Amino acid sequence: MPHLRLRPLPRKSKSTQNSSPENNNPPTTRPGIGTDGFTDKKDDDEQYDDYDDAEDIFSAFLPHLLPDDAPQFHGDPGQLLQYRSPLYGDLTVMVPQYPEKWKGTSIAGQSKEGGGIINDVEESRKLFAHMLWSSAMVVAEKLEDAATIITSGEKLSGDDLDRASWSVQGHTVLELGAGAGLPSVISALSSASHVTITDHPSSPAFLGAIEYNIRANVPSWQRESIVSTPHEWGALDSQFARDNKGRFSRIIAADCLWMIDQHENLARTLQWFLDSSRGRAWVVAGLHTGRAVVAHFFEMAVTLGLEIEGIYECDINNTDEDQGERRREWAAVREDEGLENRKRWCVVAVLKRARLDVGNADVSQ
Repeated sequence: MPHLRLRPLPRKSKSTQNSSPENNNPPTTRPGIGTDGFTDKKDDDEQYDDYDDAEDIFSAFLPHLLPDDAPQFHGDPGQLLQYRSPLYGDLTVMVPQYPEKWKGTSIAGQSKEGGGIINDVEESRKLFAHMLWSSAMVVAEKLEDAATIITSGEKLSGDDLDRASWSVQGHTVLELGAGAGLPSVISALSSASHVTITDHPSSPAFLGAIEYNIRANVPSWQRESIVSTPHEWGALDSQFARDNKGRFSRIIAADCLWMIDQHENLARTLQWFLDSSRGRAWVVAGLHTGRAVVAHFFEMAVTLGLEIEGIYECDINNTDEDQGERRREWAAVREDEGLENRKRWCVVAVLKRARLDVGNADVSQ
């Protein structure tokens, strides 16, 4: 139950709110973490108010009070959340925050021709990057679980071998639609050889949240292996796309399927960046947008040259750690499935570039 690892941190006091969009300067420390990653510790009272917000406390306990309800996202814009990592300790995640307004430039700092306001605040909010999605935490948990298994040094078989397949050790990793970038941070900590965090050029994540989450959680000696850059799905004629075609052996796309008009661009982007031999894309998405939308993406992906190596549904509310992950077969349609029940499941798929001699998989059932 990955969302039980999360809790809100106390609200920052006004005197230390230096992460405003105007100065594009996120806080330089989190409790116990200094500017170099894990040194120069400061007293919590210097950075935070000495009280917990009642709403934050209530929100943190909702999964315990309502165990059948599965939250799809977490946090408020600009809020700091604590992610309790069994392997790497407590991590602090800043939720991306929108400015009140901006004119003439994108969040990524790219000037717009004619001074047009292409990246209007309201339009950019439709990217839904100003929250931490449960699917991202599902990926983070799987990456960390794999790292734990790999570092144990034990001989693997059966379920452990399947869990270890999520290891990023030695891999080049690309995260698409990253938002706060939690899976990328876990990838860097899990010894990926290189991690590239991307989001749409209009994403508020580039106002400081991504860089804060790197600085706050990744030790300085590992930061050379993790970078962030804007990327728009389907923009394969960009310099970034030309420089990195076929480079990545692991691609993460967590809750990126809700915009059905972007399915083709997303599938083409996966196909473009995936290493042709060992490349795998992990596509994890909640079913809160409906099964038809999710099924449409996989049908599109197969049409555009991707092969589905594995696909299933996992219960994000499963609390029985002894029994492991609760799974069931993926189904494009489930009769008499209510919204509340559907929300507790997410689809987990592993995609790769299809071989020319392999027929397309049927994902309609």
